[in-house]
Order: sequence, then C-alpha cells, then structure tokens
Amino acid sequence: MHLLGTKAPVFKAPAVIDGEKVTTDFSLEQFLGNKEVLFFFYPKDFTFVCPTELLSFQQYLPQFIERNVALVGCSTDTEETHMAWLHTPTTKGGIAGVTYPLVADTSKTIASNYGVLGGTWSYNEHNQLIFTGIPVAYRGTFFIDKEGIVRYMAINDLPLGRNISEILRIIDMWQHVTQFGEVCPANWAKGSRAMQATPEGLSNYLTLNREL
Repeated sequence: MHLLGTKAPVFKAPAVIDGEKVTTDFSLEQFLGNKEVLFFFYPKDFTFVCPTELLSFQQYLPQFIERNVALVGCSTDTEETHMAWLHTPTTKGGIAGVTYPLVADTSKTIASNYGVLGGTWSYNEHNQLIFTGIPVAYRGTFFIDKEGIVRYMAINDLPLGRNISEILRIIDMWQHVTQFGEVCPANWAKGSRAMQATPEGLSNYLTLNREL
C-alpha cells in the first residue's frame, strides 16, 4: 500500500498513555495543525527486538519533543498486554519507563490500513475466513506532517530493528525543507549544506562539495 504523500488513515483505538493511563479513543487527529507525528508499528509485546526499539525510542524522546514531533507506537496487542509489558522491568524483557502512547490495534484494522499487517486473508469454499502468515504488524515507520500527510514511510521485516538516529535525520530533512525551501542531498545531516532545486543550485552545491 502506497501512503506517501496522502492523508494518513484515521482511527480511534485504545491506548496506554504515560505508561499508566488507558484511554479508549486515542487518535492521531489530536495533533493536526499543532505537531508532526512519528507513528511506528512493532510486531508484538514481550518479544525480543521490540523492547530494544521501544526503549531506544524512549531514550531519544527528548529529541522528538525538541523537534515538536509526537511519538506514538502501535501493535496488535491489547491495552492490558501493553500495560503488563510497561510494568515489567527491563531486566526481565519489559519496557518499564516508556512514556509515549502505545496504541492497541486488537482488530488489526490500523495495521491493515497502513499496509503493514503480515499475512493474507481469504475465504475457503465454506465461506470460512482463512489467514496465511503471521497476523502481526511489520516494523512500519510513518512520519506525518501537521496537515496529516504522510511524508516518509519505511517498513522493516520482523528481525530488522530500526535506527532511531536515522529517523531523526529524516525528520530534520523535512523540517529543513519546509523552513528554508531547499532540498536535501545524499547523506545530508542537520547543519550541513542543502541546495536549491534548480540547475544552478545543483551546480553550486557540487562545486562546493567537490569530494562528491
């Protein structure tokens, strides 16, 4: 499913907030016009790569806040399972200390609408629902602007953990583009030179960066 440049699918679902509170109608629409959003899916609570990712996102949370970006996670687990995992010490595979919202997509509708749900659905000759594959979300990452448009998306297979620093670099690029009207070349990092999207802009950039 291709969501890039389109409105992010809307939803209302249960979520755990601040590691303690459960809300039944969490929605990304609350951030429209005010914050950009980094919305990410992960396969399952109480697994192996997932806690390393969620704890790493928490470690980098101040940098998301500094950029005025809301960080929200989502899996197909229940809010009760989220809560249990949040109350489990990290030494026992838990994610105690995580404070950003975790959405409970128990119907798998959100993961399906974002194109990250593993496996396929079909019906047999008896009109019975048949599922093939693993019914969890892949590691989907979506950066959504203040108007609710998806500006970046990436999907990792189940064993492949994300690089949070790279996600922040992507956010920095988008914020630079929107602030200065320039485009960001290969390997751009915050504070480095960008360029105008014109033949002259490219020529100037390459002249000043001859090592390329």
